[in-house]
Amino acid sequence: MGRYIRSFALHPGSLVWLLLGVLACGLPTQSQQPSAAPAAASNPSVAPGTATSAGQQAPAQQSLGKIIGTIVDQTGTPVVGALVTIKPADQSPLQQVLSGDTGQFTFDGISPGPFQLAITAEGFAPKTYSGDLHPGEVSILPQIILAIATVTTQVRAISQAELAEQQIKVEEKQRVFGLVPNFFVTYVGNAVPLTPRQKFELCWKSTLDPTTFLATGAIAGIEQANDSFKGYGQGAEGYGKRYGATYADLMTGTYISGAILPTLLKQDPRYFYRGTGSKRSRLLYAMGNAFICKGDNGRWQPNYSTIFGNLAAGAISNAYYPASDRGAALTFERAGLGMGGSMAIGVLQEFFLRKLSLNFHVRGTQKN
Repeated sequence: MGRYIRSFALHPGSLVWLLLGVLACGLPTQSQQPSAAPAAASNPSVAPGTATSAGQQAPAQQSLGKIIGTIVDQTGTPVVGALVTIKPADQSPLQQVLSGDTGQFTFDGISPGPFQLAITAEGFAPKTYSGDLHPGEVSILPQIILAIATVTTQVRAISQAELAEQQIKVEEKQRVFGLVPNFFVTYVGNAVPLTPRQKFELCWKSTLDPTTFLATGAIAGIEQANDSFKGYGQGAEGYGKRYGATYADLMTGTYISGAILPTLLKQDPRYFYRGTGSKRSRLLYAMGNAFICKGDNGRWQPNYSTIFGNLAAGAISNAYYPASDRGAALTFERAGLGMGGSMAIGVLQEFFLRKLSLNFHVRGTQKN
């Protein structure tokens, strides 16, 4: 009996083996500046179509000029609320005005000489305009056309390894009944291949899971009760040997079939859930996964990892089984039982375990 139960430990994740064990047990306010102007002078605030005074004593009235302009977009529609800043030729402070409902703006009392306008508006690219104002001139500027602002979007390409890591994080939350690890199955049909490190990650998280130790203890207890592997004897020493052998079977089967050979042979150790087609086609697919698997190149190929992994794990077990349970014949017998366990796990994955794993993880938000 113990030999048949333990054969399921030769498959990555050893889900059936674990289940059996479980059953057994998230406009700036400008600061006031000292004014050089007489006390009667004032500093008007920014208002649509009206310039902001610099608060200084104006030059002689006959020398000052006026600038009038209109701001539109590329379709000729007036741009309302554009902020226009003028830098006069002399060293007087900057003046600002907001364009009105028709897009027009006006600057009064501007010193003659070269000037420069800076225009900004939300959603438009900034623009500058340069001109020359003559003494006493009223300068009417040509329409100033603003272009739509260019939006720069940065797209970060995610690497294949990063995408695989995201998918693995989901797989590592898959637990049957919210308890038993079910990490070696993906419900993403085009899941990206795993890196060697990620293959080993699945193995060690599965074999070091607390449930694994509990299930190991339960299996060892069943074997002790049935006096399986008599060479181990009874009592605490016999139980300890059975526990160690059971866990060794799990470790060797999981790491050889789930990480070492898949890394060397570039194969994916996971079961790719199908979920479509007739029951017969799904059954054949599930059982066939013991003999075929996806390669890291995305193509189906012979499942050398599972086949040779079961043989290798069976051979290694000869090092710790009692003398009466060793030998080539028993090695091939255990390998055959391991392949049968792999077929059974495939059927469970295809027809029963998805809802039990996902629903306990996402609490019903994902449906079949």
